[in-house]
Amino acid sequence: MRILTLNPGSSSLKASLVDDGVAHGWATWELAEARDDARAVRDALGRWADLDAVAVRFVHGGARKEPTLLDDSRLAALDRLVPLAPVHQPLSLAVARTVRQTRPELPVVACFDTAFHATLPEAAAHYPLPRAWTRQNRLRRYGFHGLSCQYAVRRAAELLGRSVTGLQLVCCHVGAGVSVTAVKNGHSVDTSMGFTPLEGAMMATRSGSVDPGLLLHVMSTAQMTPGEMADALNHRSGLAGMSGTNGDLRAVLAAKAAGEEDADLAYAVYLHRLRREIGAAAMSLDRLDALVFTGGVAEFQPDVIRAVAGGLPVLGVHAGDVTPPAGEDGVLSEPGAPVAVLTVVPREDLEIAQGAQDMLSTQGALR
Repeated sequence: MRILTLNPGSSSLKASLVDDGVAHGWATWELAEARDDARAVRDALGRWADLDAVAVRFVHGGARKEPTLLDDSRLAALDRLVPLAPVHQPLSLAVARTVRQTRPELPVVACFDTAFHATLPEAAAHYPLPRAWTRQNRLRRYGFHGLSCQYAVRRAAELLGRSVTGLQLVCCHVGAGVSVTAVKNGHSVDTSMGFTPLEGAMMATRSGSVDPGLLLHVMSTAQMTPGEMADALNHRSGLAGMSGTNGDLRAVLAAKAAGEEDADLAYAVYLHRLRREIGAAAMSLDRLDALVFTGGVAEFQPDVIRAVAGGLPVLGVHAGDVTPPAGEDGVLSEPGAPVAVLTVVPREDLEIAQGAQDMLSTQGALR
């Protein structure tokens, strides 16, 4: 089955053609290009015209646990989740609608990051809020980066020569967005992102977790609207807000090397908060077999990953001197280390395509 995967992220739109589980081509557009009259989507459809289906990554699927064949009513339902993922959801919706308009004969499948975290235990999924608010089970922790994490877990098991069942690990997706997930026997049991992709570790432009009392104080003293606060937390915080750069870690490190104190502090906070989330996730496991890093930072900036791992001796984590070639998966820790440290090149396209193929085959939805 030939499936075109379209992956709108927080900094780019990625496309890949996957034919029966094997990727045969890929392309990337910067976010500004992806939003420009939908030309990026039409370009992808033009490059790979012989298709059986198109699969689109959606960050937020609400309570949905499986990929979904999109129609007008399901798109409208996903529209209602835009306030919960304002950085990603609008682009995914636009991408899906462009595909349906351009190639109406093709099935379009939505694959959700939140689905992997549907297994969260109740204690990990709930917020300590008034039960009148949470009774309908909508104001809860959903978790994100699930497609990336699901692939990384499976690939880590292959690299370690072990079955996913019985493996307990912490998976860190480290890119423009950052999340940390505890995985036991292939299932998510805790994760740093929650009701929205704002919770958890510090990110490129997103704040991560902040004392809600501080936010209430700022809103009352500066008389900010909820929309203004949302913009500040999603687009003007994190590495960008602290360092005065665009938030790209490469720019922060360059500013740090040039002696800029704000960039130096921003990087220190970034490492501290990521390590803290890793420690918190590990507490949801019985033991820690492996620490797995994936995402753009893991793929292209191994020194940052070593800096993170180097601050976790209390967990028995020690990265070795091995550096996998760029674009390849690898084990960083020494053989026999109590906790294996791995980097896995992100391949959400393969996970998205597999989910779409399974759904279409099961439901007989191919036209």
